[in-house]
Amino acid sequence: MPDRQALGEILFVLHTGIQWEYLPQELGFGSGMTCWRRLAAWNEAGIWDQLHALLPKKLRSKNQLDW
Repeated sequence: MPDRQALGEILFVLHTGIQWEYLPQELGFGSGMTCWRRLAAWNEAGIWDQLHALLPKKLRSKNQLDW
């Protein structure tokens, strides 16, 4: 599964609170288990910390950050 698709599905789960195994296949979602494993791997690799450090800088430079 491409990273972009996995991210979309992870965000869907986090936003809706749906359980991983109930990701709606009719919306084109892949395996909830695959997404869960990708989230765990990204956590382990520190990706979220890097994203949190990078994203506000990028948004601020484009005047798109509104606290």
